[in-house]
Amino acid sequence: MQENPAQKTDIDYMKLALQQAEIAAKKGEVPVGAILITKDGQLFASHNAPISTHDASAHAEMRVIRDACKSIGNYRLAGSTLYVTLEPCTMCAGAMIHARIGRVVYGAIDPKTGAVESLSQVLSDKRLNHQPKIESGILANECGNLLKAFFKKRRKQ
Repeated sequence: MQENPAQKTDIDYMKLALQQAEIAAKKGEVPVGAILITKDGQLFASHNAPISTHDASAHAEMRVIRDACKSIGNYRLAGSTLYVTLEPCTMCAGAMIHARIGRVVYGAIDPKTGAVESLSQVLSDKRLNHQPKIESGILANECGNLLKAFFKKRRKQ
């Protein structure tokens, strides 16, 4: 899908990622959503699906990176921006580095598995061959509240 990134802001794209997270929640998945905008303005969207796909790697970020790479015919996504509602884990951060994602924007922090600022700082590790630009806290309350509501409901079950 073609987009004009100049017409949308980080908040606009994070709202789209939140819509994806809501889809995940309705499917019983942990509500995390991701949007990827390529350097030429193509938009890709996905949400968490490890439970339904029986695939531990089916995080929203991994799925959107796979979709974008397959669609453009290249495993590199230089110049792209990835929006995700939750701080990426180590696996997802590693994929972002390998794909050469240019910028990562996320909402809520993840104190248990976050690999950007919380548990570790994979995306800013100078020992690695790529460090994307990072923006955090975009719609953090909305992103965090969706996760809290999901787990509160799950604990009651």
